[in-house]
Amino acid sequence: MLMKIFKFIFYIVWRCWFYGWVLFTIIPIFPVLLVVTSSDKLYPVFFKITQAWANTILFVMGFKVSLFEEEKLDDNKSYIFCPNHTSMIDIMLMLSIAKNPFVFVGKKELTKLPIFGFFYKRTCIIVDRNNSKSRTAVFDAVRKRLSNGLDVCIFPEGLVPDDESIVLNEFKKGAFRLAIEHQIPIVPISFYDCKKRFSYTFFSGSPGKLRVKIHAFIYTEGLSLKECAALKNKTFNLLYNDLISDEKLQQQRN
Repeated sequence: MLMKIFKFIFYIVWRCWFYGWVLFTIIPIFPVLLVVTSSDKLYPVFFKITQAWANTILFVMGFKVSLFEEEKLDDNKSYIFCPNHTSMIDIMLMLSIAKNPFVFVGKKELTKLPIFGFFYKRTCIIVDRNNSKSRTAVFDAVRKRLSNGLDVCIFPEGLVPDDESIVLNEFKKGAFRLAIEHQIPIVPISFYDCKKRFSYTFFSGSPGKLRVKIHAFIYTEGLSLKECAALKNKTFNLLYNDLISDEKLQQQRN
């Protein structure tokens, strides 16, 4: 009984600790963020600030990032990053492991969050999945960012699965169409521990290691849009099989 009470108190304090740090690390630098989000030319500065912010949040929450790279990123090339999506700390983890500035393509719903949503809207490419014009506008916005030398990060599942037992949700085709149109590589990324460490279930999670694997890139040179579905399926199968294998391995160890 005492253990249950202790866990209950821990989860409340720990979650409030998270939201408090997210909010109160943004408020003091609000004027600076207004300046660096006022122009696309200042985006690299904004990115460095948000990267430091993400690393701070992960540190104070007791998370330690462990990164394994099958293939190294080239600073002179553009990429489309495709991680699996299971937690609100996915964004922070992606910022933490990045070596060069990139821009998120994200859902409209996050713009409604206090303070965070304001800057999210000013710096990310927002998509309303229920609006066909919005989806079309995303392609134009991505083309612009790629031409400015930025990479792009898209969670290909679109949304975090409602059922937490789902390992990987069905992929949307947008990321793969963009990769083929621009003939740039897809970078599949496995986030193994985000759901376990900090899922959307309030009374769950714990500090600990956040393992990340950057898989060998999937190149798109020579592919046509007719092969978009095959590219999407290839990426899905790679991540799905990897996540399933890791899940089985962790169960055996426990």
